[in-house]
Amino acid sequence: MVFGAVLREAAESLAALPQATPHLEAMLLLCEATGRERTDFLARPEAEIPTADRARFDLLLQRRLAGEPIAYIRGRQAFWTLDLHVTPATLIPRPETELLVELTLERLPAAAPLLVLDAGSGSGAIAAALASERPAWTLIATEHSREAARIAGGNLRRYAPGNAGIVVGDWLTPIAGRSLHAIVGNPPYIPDTDPHLGRGDLPWEPRDALVAGPDGLDAIRILSTQAVSRLRPAGFLALEHGCDQGPAVRAIFARHGFEDIRTHRDLGDRERVTTGRLPP
Repeated sequence: MVFGAVLREAAESLAALPQATPHLEAMLLLCEATGRERTDFLARPEAEIPTADRARFDLLLQRRLAGEPIAYIRGRQAFWTLDLHVTPATLIPRPETELLVELTLERLPAAAPLLVLDAGSGSGAIAAALASERPAWTLIATEHSREAARIAGGNLRRYAPGNAGIVVGDWLTPIAGRSLHAIVGNPPYIPDTDPHLGRGDLPWEPRDALVAGPDGLDAIRILSTQAVSRLRPAGFLALEHGCDQGPAVRAIFARHGFEDIRTHRDLGDRERVTTGRLPP
């Protein structure tokens, strides 16, 4: 068969998957199977696909049709300006989390030698993005899963070899004293009985990176409590959360003495990240 026909058939099959982007996913899988670029298929859709490439593509397509996230099939996911290595041990980085990176870059001085912590880093996405943009900063990523920490370490060595590292531990436990200028993170925030956990990519992702108690706020409560004793005066805290959790997160920040508390909306106009500062 020719490339164009293979892509059309695959896209038709993928259309049955909820939340899929059929044509894009078919193209990504074909690139993965053949080692070619998208432009090759667009320029010559009538070219024959080699038998071995077709066999590899069919195997990848069957994995996707079984529901496996395309990021895990390919072993990588685009985030910010990076192409991160991901596995089923790590949460799949999502575009909404780029808001957290943008806010941190905007609100902290670019040239100052700041110590910034990415709490519960997963693949290292946030830490790698910030460190790649701010060479004057030092990024510490914490992650309780040793396998996820191994993946994050590889991403940090690739994109921020001089100013970022990973520490295995729960949240802020590895950090002593009021040493941090900023703490950022995308902690788990889904309630443990939320029906969305059975949909889309979520059943394939590590549950402890998604779920945080009956109301989804357990991790945010822990981080807010620990942040008070780890941040320097005027230290900055920024946490991602669910689109309906803004009021609760603002109340948690206020209860722990944070000031200038604001909740910021993502590109879908949903409340997504809350920020605050300790008093000077």
